[in-house]
Amino acid sequence: METLILSCVIVDDEPMALNLVESYVEKTPFLTLKKKCSSAIDAMEYLQTETADVLFLDIQMPDLTGLELSKMVSKDTRIIFTTAFDQYALEGFKVEALDYLLKPFDYAEFLNAANKARTWFNLLKGSTSDTVKTPPTTDKKEFLFVKSEYKQLRIKLADVQYFEGLKDYIKIWIKDNPKPILTLMSLKSLEEELPSSEFMRVHRSFIVSLKNIEVVERSQIIINKQRITVSEQYKPKFLEFINQNSLNG
Repeated sequence: METLILSCVIVDDEPMALNLVESYVEKTPFLTLKKKCSSAIDAMEYLQTETADVLFLDIQMPDLTGLELSKMVSKDTRIIFTTAFDQYALEGFKVEALDYLLKPFDYAEFLNAANKARTWFNLLKGSTSDTVKTPPTTDKKEFLFVKSEYKQLRIKLADVQYFEGLKDYIKIWIKDNPKPILTLMSLKSLEEELPSSEFMRVHRSFIVSLKNIEVVERSQIIINKQRITVSEQYKPKFLEFINQNSLNG
C-alpha cells in the first residue's frame, strides 16, 4: 500500500528555530516541506492560495500570533504548535491542535508529534498501513497544563481520579497523591476541555474518571474510598454509561 506523504509549512520568527525544524522535516521520510515562513503574516498569505497538511507553528510572534493564525487556516490543515511558553497549552487544545512541542525539543519529540499527524491522515483516508499508536482525535487528550502556585503543571489525565469544584477553584485528585492539586478554574470550563469518553460530570461539584470508578452503590460512586453522589441532574447520562458497560445489560 502506498506510503502517505504529508506536506508541511513551518512558521517561526526565530531563524535558528526555523532551521532546526526544517532539518527535522528533512530527515522524516513521510514529511515534505512546502514552505518555511518567518512570520504568521507570510504564512497566512501563502495559505490563502496554497494548501498544507501540517503546520508547525510558533505561537509568540509579532503582528499576528500563532494562535490567531491557527483560527484562520483550513480545517484540513492540522496544527502542531512549537513554543517556548507552556502557558499556551490549553489554548492549543481549544483550537484542536494535534500536539504541543515545548522548546527546546529534540528530534524524538518532533517525530512523535509528526507521527500523530500521520495517524490522523491515515485514518482519515482509510489507510492502516502506516498508523501508529497515538490516536488522532482531539477527544483523546493525554494531558492538560494547569496553573497552580504560579507554575504550569502538566497533569496526565490517566492519573486523575476525579475533579472537585470549590467555587472558583478546582481540586485535582491524583493517584498515589494524598493531597490534591489546587487550581483557579471553573468546573464548567474544565468539563469542556476533558475527553467525554473518559470523564463525566456526575454532580455540580464533581467530574469523575470513568475508568477509575471502583464501585457504584445506589446513587454513589466510590473512587479510592471517596464516596461521590450522583445527583438527579446527571443521573440519566450516568445510568446510560453503566448500562452500556454492564454484562447483564
